[in-house]
Amino acid sequence: MRITLRIPSGRAMFCCSLNIQEKSVNTDVMEPLVIWRLLDGKAGHESQTAGLVAALERTRFVNCYDIVVPRRRFALKDWIQGRCRFGADLPDPQLLLGAGNRTHVALLAARRARGGRAVVFMRPSLPQCWFDLCLIPAHDRPPERANVIVTQGVLNTVERATSASLDQGLILIGGPSSHYGWDATALFKQVESVVRESNGVAWTLTTSRRTPPETTAALLSLQASNLQVIPVAETPDGWVGEQLQQCALVWVSEDSVSMVYEALTAGARVGLLEVPLKGKGSRVAGGVASLAEAGAVTPYAEPLPDLVGHKGAQGFNEADRCSAALLKKFFPK
Repeated sequence: MRITLRIPSGRAMFCCSLNIQEKSVNTDVMEPLVIWRLLDGKAGHESQTAGLVAALERTRFVNCYDIVVPRRRFALKDWIQGRCRFGADLPDPQLLLGAGNRTHVALLAARRARGGRAVVFMRPSLPQCWFDLCLIPAHDRPPERANVIVTQGVLNTVERATSASLDQGLILIGGPSSHYGWDATALFKQVESVVRESNGVAWTLTTSRRTPPETTAALLSLQASNLQVIPVAETPDGWVGEQLQQCALVWVSEDSVSMVYEALTAGARVGLLEVPLKGKGSRVAGGVASLAEAGAVTPYAEPLPDLVGHKGAQGFNEADRCSAALLKKFFPK
């Protein structure tokens, strides 16, 4: 069980998460691992650090403190002066976690003043050698360094599903992005084909904040007895994660890169709905294409491929893998 307290601390807010263990962990290690998780207010970044903390909690006792970082100029001044004005009343960290450019200087300021290992997610805006560990997606083509762990996609909070059904399926629709264009007509035809050809599966479809309104309207008009369409505006926080615990079959529009990796982490058989690339494609798009080449996901094709018979990526969980590597590197038994 986790008890969360939100307490004002100068220019920042921090959240103290005290881990009261109710699950099986390594009881040989009784001292809690003290973590400062630095937040920039962006949900996608915070999900990455939360995923690593959750993985660490599965094997260690953890006291995790969430701190909203100050503005970059304040953090820079602290770093130069060797002080840290946030987290003054907290225990010294053993791990400092940050995702997003705004957290990078704050990580270094906190480490200089209070100690601990600075772990940055994604390619940092500062030299990688300044951080103790960098968790960088393969599509960013990181260099081979002792302090770099190459990840497949970004980390997330999803756990492997233990009771997902092959009779239930999830369709996740994204929208145009900096890497992908959009063809609503072609996408509608693919969704229609999936639902029609897999009529023994109860499909649930949802959209995202990037989905154009006209695409949402077209999908809502799709008539099929085995399809329920729930627009993103009607889904609560954590809804997709809950669905991934129930649905063993997942089709994702390939622009929704984070959803592709979340579905793989849940252990689903994942299919990709095709959307047009922008230009020659990006490294992000190349990362998704490499999943298809490796057989981890199934691209849409006609006739429709058999997703049920596709085993996909077995044992895919980057948060657990990175957690194990981090503990071995910094806190060996």
